[in-house]
Amino acid sequence: MTFGATGLLGEMLPAFGFGAAPLGNLYRALSEAEAAQLLVTAWDSGIRYFDTAPLYGFGLSERRLGAFLQTRPRKDYVLSTKVGRRLKPNAGDHPQRAFFIDADPYEPHFDYSYDGIMRAFEEGLTRLGTDRIDILLMHDIGEATHGEDHTAHFKIAMDGGYKAMDELRRSGDVSAIGLGVNEWEVCAEAVACHPWDCMLLAGRYTLLEQGATDFLDLCADTDIAVIAAGVFNSGILATGAGAHAHFNYAAAPAHVTARVRSLSEICERHKTPLGAVALQFTAAHPAVRSIIAGVGSIAEFAETRRWAETPVPRALWADLVSAGLLRADVPLPAVSGDVVS
Repeated sequence: MTFGATGLLGEMLPAFGFGAAPLGNLYRALSEAEAAQLLVTAWDSGIRYFDTAPLYGFGLSERRLGAFLQTRPRKDYVLSTKVGRRLKPNAGDHPQRAFFIDADPYEPHFDYSYDGIMRAFEEGLTRLGTDRIDILLMHDIGEATHGEDHTAHFKIAMDGGYKAMDELRRSGDVSAIGLGVNEWEVCAEAVACHPWDCMLLAGRYTLLEQGATDFLDLCADTDIAVIAAGVFNSGILATGAGAHAHFNYAAAPAHVTARVRSLSEICERHKTPLGAVALQFTAAHPAVRSIIAGVGSIAEFAETRRWAETPVPRALWADLVSAGLLRADVPLPAVSGDVVS
C-alpha cells in the first residue's frame, strides 16, 4: 500500500496509526508516566505512524510525542503534524482549555499565511525534536470552522499557505502535504486549487455519516491518499448511545443517539462489537490508506486493536444496508473478516 502518487517517495504508510490528541490531555489529564507508557505500548504493538498537532494541549502533545520518538530510529516511523495555528504565550483562560486539561501555557491563533506556515513548521520541529516531517497537514480550514471568515482564510491558505507547504515538500523538509480537517467539502475545494498528496479527514466517513463518499471516490480515482480519523465520531460509535456519549466533541443529539441504537441492535444481533464494525467500515474504502485512532489509555488501545481483528459477518453489512443505515453504494469489506492490519 504505497502512499499517493508523489507522497512518501515509495515508502509504506501503515494502515493503522496513533492519533496523539489524547497526549495533549484531551478530555482528561494524563501524567507524564501514563503518556510515555501509552506510547511504549503502541510502539511495542507495531504502530509506526503517529499524528499530532500544535493545538493538542497547546504544544503538549507534540512535546510528549517528540520526546518518545527521539528514542527510536527516525527511519522506523512516519510522523505527521499540522500547521495553520501558531502558539502564543498565555497561561490564563482560553475556551479550548475546556477540551485540553492542564494544557501548556499558550493559546492557539490561526495563521495560514506563507510566513505563518513557515514559522509554525519551524516551531513544530523544535517541539518534536526532529529535523523533518513526513506528512505536513494544513489544519482546520473550512466553513464550519471559520464561518463567515472562511472565504478570507481559504484564499490566504490557498495562496501563501500552499506556497509555503509546496516549498517545504520540494526542499525535502517534508515528504507529503495535505489537509487535516473535519469537513470533506473544504478538501474538495482545495483539490480544485492545487495538487495535494493526502487528506486527513476526521469523522466524515463513518457508520453515521457517508456524505463524503463521492469525494473519497474521487480521491481513489486520482491517487490522493485519505487518512481517516474520528472513525467513532469522537466517541459514540465506540461507547454506544449511553447517557454521556460524545458526537463531534459534544453531547450527542437525540437523532444521533437514535441512529446509534439502531446500529447497535443489528451489531448485537450478529454478536459483533459496534466499534469493530465502525472501524472496519471506514477502512474498507479504497481511498483510505490509513486509520488513526486517538486513544487515551492502554485499555482503549487494546480494545481498538481487538476491534481491528474481529471478524464481521457478511450478513451484518447486508442488514445495515437493508435497514437504510448504510448507503447502498458504499464499499464494504469484500470478504467476511477483512480488517485493518
